[in-house]
Amino acid sequence: MPWFQLIFESDAEQAPRVADWLDAVGAVSVTLNDSADQPLYEPPPGATPLWNRTTVVGLFPDDADMEATLIRLAEQSAPEPLPTHRLEALPDQDWERAWMDAFEPMRFGERLWIVPSWHTPPEPAAVNILLDPGLAFGTGTHPTTRLCLEWLDGLELDGCSVIDYGAGSGILAIAAALLGASTVLAVDNDPQALLATEDNARRNGVERRIDSQLPQHIPAVQADLLIANILAGPLIALSARLAHLVRPGGQLGLSGILPDQAEAVLEAYRPWFDMDAPTEHEGWIRLNGRRTGG
Repeated sequence: MPWFQLIFESDAEQAPRVADWLDAVGAVSVTLNDSADQPLYEPPPGATPLWNRTTVVGLFPDDADMEATLIRLAEQSAPEPLPTHRLEALPDQDWERAWMDAFEPMRFGERLWIVPSWHTPPEPAAVNILLDPGLAFGTGTHPTTRLCLEWLDGLELDGCSVIDYGAGSGILAIAAALLGASTVLAVDNDPQALLATEDNARRNGVERRIDSQLPQHIPAVQADLLIANILAGPLIALSARLAHLVRPGGQLGLSGILPDQAEAVLEAYRPWFDMDAPTEHEGWIRLNGRRTGG
């Protein structure tokens, strides 16, 4: 069956309203895309950032009355006119198959792979994380997540205790467990993220080693390693708290940092850690350090 896509040019403030309008008039799916190649920070838990210039696309079947659909959309937009838009015809194809084909297994470092459930692992003997792409929380494609996964891949984690602060989908917690960590505490302030972590942990057979908790429920522990892939502002604000969750001699990995933010984050952690030089990938920074005594 052929399809139509109705494409609106919008901004970050208006885009959610346009998406709601399209959903209300019967769009089969609604997607939001970047119109200007603008980078976004890795979102904090529960946040849904949008680009300043956002394209909102509604997908409709070929038998939809698009003239009537546009009239209904105009009624929802009134008294303001509809944003700039265009209607395009799409050739028939298996959209589910096309979506699945867009996601291939991804390798991180020497041992670690993320493998969608419909793929056979390219290296069955490697450390394979089974994780399907979804709407939220990260699947390994963001540069900040890649920086963290490659760092974990290069560590010897057998028997270690790990804290993943800002766990999202649990991808870093699961990676640590599969790489040999004996206990992993996955922390997130979004209950939905904790549910996603628990579900993904079960899928990967490591649910008994991962404890997911809200920040206010963290037990009094000090880990051998703490990793936090959030944003520079929260990392700075949480520096004292995160520092005291790492035992003396333990390791720290921080990501979600832009190059011009790295020095401020380093300064926030230097009272407790010997910090290494930054590692950069695609315009994002990872910072590592080792906890000093005391």
